[in-house]
Amino acid sequence: MTKNRVPHIFERQRASAKWTRARARQRLNGGATYLSDTIADDVIERLEFMRFEPGSARVVGDASGGLSAHFLSKGTTAETGLLGEFDEEGIGPLGEFDFIGYLLGLGMVNDLPGALIRARNELKSGGLLIASFPGAGSLPTLRQITLAADDDRPAARIHPQVDSRAGSALLERAGFARQVVDTYPIKVRFSSLERLVNDLRDHGLTSSLASPAPPLTLTSLERARAAFDQLREDDGKVTETFEILVLTGWR
Repeated sequence: MTKNRVPHIFERQRASAKWTRARARQRLNGGATYLSDTIADDVIERLEFMRFEPGSARVVGDASGGLSAHFLSKGTTAETGLLGEFDEEGIGPLGEFDFIGYLLGLGMVNDLPGALIRARNELKSGGLLIASFPGAGSLPTLRQITLAADDDRPAARIHPQVDSRAGSALLERAGFARQVVDTYPIKVRFSSLERLVNDLRDHGLTSSLASPAPPLTLTSLERARAAFDQLREDDGKVTETFEILVLTGWR
């Protein structure tokens, strides 16, 4: 996709700042990493099921290092990249890796088709890409709460999300020889709205939209908390869902 046709949905500097903040929260405050950990474990299970043992790999977004540690144990040479610092949409070396893994962040780049084309070009023949990130259907509870908070003036507060059909089309467009797209849910229960928001910050999943929504007023926050309270279940907690979209493609 040529640069003049790439939609400017996300602001790169805002995205970089939130990923940097997320790593600081995880390192200094014991911040939540359960989403990236679960995604890394899932990728490992897929690789073991396929009996795919790459000689060389690139992993971007492996917050706790679980996938990198797996490759180290297998004798795989693994290059790592940090979300917000690694340029998914840039130009890289051709045919260098047997495996490329993107964890959590690839759904928040402006040129997703271009990022997938870059990944394919960097794979050796027969190489494998797995990209996992929250897709369509994620955060239904938060969507409901923010609509209640904004009342009669709803604002775009949650990132656009890719669904399975679009994911398949993107892999095909990028030129992958074979493609598999599937999803799985991660359900998390929260005792407060503040805990939900803090966990999103820990994971770097807060907004980096190029046109940010206006800040919530005190009245809006009161409506949001009231909406959260109305969703409490018998044990007093509220369930939120992250629908993880997994794009798998072979060169």
